[in-house]
Amino acid sequence: MTRVLVLGGGMVGSVIARDLAADAEFEVSLADIDGQRVQGVCEAAPDPITPVVADCSRPDCVSELCADHELIVGAMPGRFGYGALRAVIESGRDYCDISFMPEDAWDLDSLAKEHGSTCVVDIGVAPGMSNLLAGRAAFRLDPCRAIDIFVGGIPADPKPPFEYKAGFSPADVLEEYVRPARLVEDGRVVIREALSEPESIEFPGVGVLEAFNTDGLRSLAERLDVPLMREKTMRYPGHREVMLQMREAGFLSEEPVRVGDVEVVPRDLAAALLFPHWTYEEGEADLTAMRVEGIGQLDGRDVRLRWDLLDYYDPESGFSSMARTTAFPCAIMARLIARGVVGEPGVHPPEEFAARDDVLDALFTGLQARGVRYTEHIDEIS
Repeated sequence: MTRVLVLGGGMVGSVIARDLAADAEFEVSLADIDGQRVQGVCEAAPDPITPVVADCSRPDCVSELCADHELIVGAMPGRFGYGALRAVIESGRDYCDISFMPEDAWDLDSLAKEHGSTCVVDIGVAPGMSNLLAGRAAFRLDPCRAIDIFVGGIPADPKPPFEYKAGFSPADVLEEYVRPARLVEDGRVVIREALSEPESIEFPGVGVLEAFNTDGLRSLAERLDVPLMREKTMRYPGHREVMLQMREAGFLSEEPVRVGDVEVVPRDLAAALLFPHWTYEEGEADLTAMRVEGIGQLDGRDVRLRWDLLDYYDPESGFSSMARTTAFPCAIMARLIARGVVGEPGVHPPEEFAARDDVLDALFTGLQARGVRYTEHIDEIS
């Protein structure tokens, strides 16, 4: 039996823990600094999960926890991701992670190889499945001339003034709106402001959404030989303009400002004020829409190769769509690591497995069994 530790008991980490605990081959523990939250998750789970109260934001704490577990799964806010990854690697443990860390995780590749640690990072929905499908497009198309990724986790019934609620870590949502976006144009990495270059997207089953630049390409910008690549986040029309105004006014800055006798970090204040409005009520439905599209040649024809995802909140389990679509790929990949299907030491982004039919089959079959379905389309371009 493999002893698995999930770091972070929030919306996504709790679903990962429950998914893995349903397998008899795993003994699952869930660690979080909030003892009440982690205890509640474990008590509500249909299968045994051991609660662990620990400050997983501290790398030394992560190192201590690694001693009692063979496989670690990271589901913490991005600002803690890199430190946790390094701590797991230096402990010689295997790792599977969904953190939207600002650092480049693959900078630790040599260290992971030195310690014999197999780490798959960014294995959620986007980044995650978006990387894998982009890599698949680049693998199948010869040549692949362009890749577009559009993704959004949004409420099924939006309400003004924000037309939005948050399906994952508050800090990581605001980070999307400020972190410079890496795109590829004419084969070169270029930088654009987050929230820039808006465009309207008609997404079947949802309607018109507004897409804008965010830093979702990440490792793809360096690892795929495709001359044009971009990733854009989708929201309901109007949300981008509100957040752009807040950013330009300084509310998303991390530079402290003095207010009377107190120093305040504007982004912390913004998060504290926004997230009561952005928190889903119990049973409130969300959806996840994603499109990954590659343009190039397939069997001598000019084609558009596209994968679409449209997923909804699951009332039976109570899992949000964003939690489902993010947690399940990570849980499936954790199984592949535990079983040795994925076992090469190093730090691996998802696109590294784009040519491996066994990994793709496991992911797509596992996702479909859990009700998450990607549909493939091939359209000839005249």
